[in-house]
Amino acid sequence: MSPKSTDADGESRVPESREPLWRHMLGESLRERRTDSGETLNEVAARAGVSPQYLSEIERGLKEPSSEIIAAVGGALGITLLDLTLDVARSLAMTSDTQVEISVSQSFFALAA
Repeated sequence: MSPKSTDADGESRVPESREPLWRHMLGESLRERRTDSGETLNEVAARAGVSPQYLSEIERGLKEPSSEIIAAVGGALGITLLDLTLDVARSLAMTSDTQVEISVSQSFFALAA
């Protein structure tokens, strides 16, 4: 649960987070990937099996989509959950006050035959 504080009028409020929210960063990444590929909301939403309105809300950071929805939208864009996670991690590292090194070794990922 988020800590609450009281403002000058005695109104209860939740303090703003200093770090960007995951849903905002994810939405930005999805929108960037979609627009870079020249696709419309309608095209990607249809392939992902979601409404264009819902996809728009995800891209604007208004909705916290389930992992299934994230995978479906990523799949519709031809990207993996790993791609999206790395996009978000890189964006967060760039907004962070401290330098963060992000590296993923392909040797960690292997498919069983």
